[in-house]
Amino acid sequence: MNFIIRLLATAFVAYGLSTVLGGVHISNFKTAILFALVLAVMNVLLKPILIILTLPITIVTLGLFLLFINTLIILIIDYLMDSIRFDGFWWAFLFAVCLSVLSSILVSLLQPKQKSSESGF
Repeated sequence: MNFIIRLLATAFVAYGLSTVLGGVHISNFKTAILFALVLAVMNVLLKPILIILTLPITIVTLGLFLLFINTLIILIIDYLMDSIRFDGFWWAFLFAVCLSVLSSILVSLLQPKQKSSESGF
């Protein structure tokens, strides 16, 4: 259930960003759902490899290089999917940053609150 919530939240935010950002073009919500699914697969398969390969530069930049890795993954998806288009690196970078922040906020709002077990003290 958590995966579906994250997938739909990412698709919703991605489609919303494509209407707001002029350099991001996602044709419809169905394409946004497919984008979110491909992004999830890329984050599981490709992102860990890229993080390990670029670990020294990520440490030197105090983690800011991870934004570049996210942008690179977005641009790879742009290359793989015909119905999604970014007008350049900086549009993909802005999209990646906004997508990360906004989808994290939306997922935290949509996830059901878990009750903490209190021992009575």
